[in-house]
Amino acid sequence: MAGGMTTSNSSLLIRQEIWSNQLKEILMDELEAQRWVDWLTEFPDGDTFTIPSVSQATTQTISEDQAVKYQALDTGEFQFQITEYIGSAHYVTKKALQDSFYMDRVMASFVEKERRAIMEVLETSILKTPGPTADQTGTSQTADDPNQVNSLDHRYIATGTNDTIAPEDFAYAKLALKKANVPLNNLIAIVDPTVAYHLETLTNLVNVSNNPRWEGIIESGLTTGMRFVRNIFGFDVFESNYLESGLSETITHQGSSNSGTNLAQNLLFSADPTVLPIMGAMRQMPEVDAEFNKDFQREEFVTTARWGSKLFRPENMVCVLSDTSNV
Repeated sequence: MAGGMTTSNSSLLIRQEIWSNQLKEILMDELEAQRWVDWLTEFPDGDTFTIPSVSQATTQTISEDQAVKYQALDTGEFQFQITEYIGSAHYVTKKALQDSFYMDRVMASFVEKERRAIMEVLETSILKTPGPTADQTGTSQTADDPNQVNSLDHRYIATGTNDTIAPEDFAYAKLALKKANVPLNNLIAIVDPTVAYHLETLTNLVNVSNNPRWEGIIESGLTTGMRFVRNIFGFDVFESNYLESGLSETITHQGSSNSGTNLAQNLLFSADPTVLPIMGAMRQMPEVDAEFNKDFQREEFVTTARWGSKLFRPENMVCVLSDTSNV
């Protein structure tokens, strides 16, 4: 054959598609909520745990030479259950393992990916515990209601422009917690990422000459990783993509009725270890069962976990609902 080799006569020698040795992994954000849960340790068996409660004593005015009145303390109980039984399962056939170039690496990732998937469900379960969609209701907040404690709202729609959170909402939440006798130690706010955006772009915060406590906001923004650079009215603020969202509610707050849609449930509370608002119990941490199924000729991996979470101290929880669509 006359002539040299060109792309036109050597097309069968040219690979039309090149496959990488690298597998692209999905980005994952941080999971934080577990650190602010009061995890039970005295729950060895069964699926229901009961804690009795006793009220405070009351006083009376005493008159000379008159009998005093003896009064009983009010009693109650807090009942907690293991409600969630979550699993993640995958398999690879023996034939696929033999024929696929990537399958060894894919199979090796099953255990960690299954564990991560379950932990994301746990994170979501914890963060929705204070609200009306909680896995266990009874102590959680009611939708379309201010859920007042000592005459102050513990659930309301944010007071900023277009139902976005304003700095004043942090001040009100702090007041509501104080009026509920919550110690103002280790104040925490877990908020939707849109909250950081709205706070960063507020005009009065950008003008740092009028607000020196926010100095540096232009250069660094409000967040690094999961935590705000700044502390807002005593609250250390963390962002989360796992808050309850898509809510629609109408709530009266400070004398005005407000309706909102596309609302995220931002949580503000004290993380003082003596008054943590959410109680949880892990009946079974993520546990892996793996085996070769001879009947189906495949490697099987199953990861399961069991837990429960419930709002233990409603007085130590303020839910500020903010619109996530105004970005």
